Amino acid sequence: MRVLVDEAPAAVRDLQERGVVFDLDHEGRLALGLEGGHGSRRIVHSGGSQTGHELTSKLAAMVAIEERIEVMERTSATSLWSDGERCHGVITDAGPLAAAATVLATGGAAALWRRTTNPRGAIGAGPVLAGAAGADLADLEFCQFHPTAVALPGSPFDGVLITEAIRGEGAQLLDASGERFTDELAPRDAVTAAILERMKKEAKTEVKLDLRGIDPARFPNVFGFLAEAGLDPRSEPVPIAPAAHYMMGGIVVDLDGHSSLPGLYAVGECSCTGLHGANRLASNSLSECFVFGGRAARAAVEEEAAAERPPPPDWKFDPPTEETRDAVWRYAGPMRTPDDLARLISNPYPLARAIAISALDRRESRGGHLRSDFPDTDPDLDGIHVVLAADGTARREEWR
Repeated sequence: MRVLVDEAPAAVRDLQERGVVFDLDHEGRLALGLEGGHGSRRIVHSGGSQTGHELTSKLAAMVAIEERIEVMERTSATSLWSDGERCHGVITDAGPLAAAATVLATGGAAALWRRTTNPRGAIGAGPVLAGAAGADLADLEFCQFHPTAVALPGSPFDGVLITEAIRGEGAQLLDASGERFTDELAPRDAVTAAILERMKKEAKTEVKLDLRGIDPARFPNVFGFLAEAGLDPRSEPVPIAPAAHYMMGGIVVDLDGHSSLPGLYAVGECSCTGLHGANRLASNSLSECFVFGGRAARAAVEEEAAAERPPPPDWKFDPPTEETRDAVWRYAGPMRTPDDLARLISNPYPLARAIAISALDRRESRGGHLRSDFPDTDPDLDGIHVVLAADGTARREEWR
């Protein structure tokens, strides 16, 4: 956390110098937003809630004109080139790529749950590839369920995220009787738990988010997609329910992105730095990407290639099926039971099994991991991480 706090301001300035445009206030200073669990305004943003698009589009343009970077579109990784002792590169469907250092930045795994705010490709491919190659994984029991995702089952808009920033500007959560029932800016796990409790009490599959006091000009994309979905947030509250949003767990790395497998690095949501604990605070993930991504890049260029490389592995990555996505939502959703989790142990997708093993090992409720049979937080597990070895066995570690 100290590294992130100390180095994040310089990362923001670097992005500005590279052409990324953040929103400014009337005095020309960065306009800082307030989000869930925050004690003060500290979040830079672009276009209200279009920060991700601004960042990725500008960075993609930079990559496209950089002569030293080769972009291989329509090419997929099928495995890491590893003998279990070291990573020597990556195997793709277009052939092997040898590298002294391999950096995984494959994104998250929240689309492994059927109801999700994520794009379909966020299936945890990075941790699956890394685990098969011999790297340790950790904290896979902790998935953050975003409290405010559109609830329109059967619609292409079901699960679309309504940014937390809009609650920071005054949007309220209402129950079936139209009454406010929780603190909208509590940490996400607390808001999600409150919504689940209210839905259960009222035998409903949704609650409402009241945006009638919000200026549509502040969040044009939110009001735009709600209108496309046939909703009019200016006249009536919109239906929402929690959806899988962010994985706190992933490939175990140190402060410079090194995994437990020499030659392999990981950054972003596919990694596990321990920064997010059991429940990520809103927007910390972007800061993590740029601070620790920069550190990993600087460390990776210092790697030296091995004198010899082993034969390519026989194992190849297979994506999860629709049955797996349904099973993960059903058995490892926002509220978990040991019987349900046990049903995932035999799932064909490695990450589904790993999530179940980790969640069964953590016999408590903490952050994004809620168990009906252990509803309280166990102080003996403070600071304890469930780490999975490549053979699927779990151990507990205390990180300092």
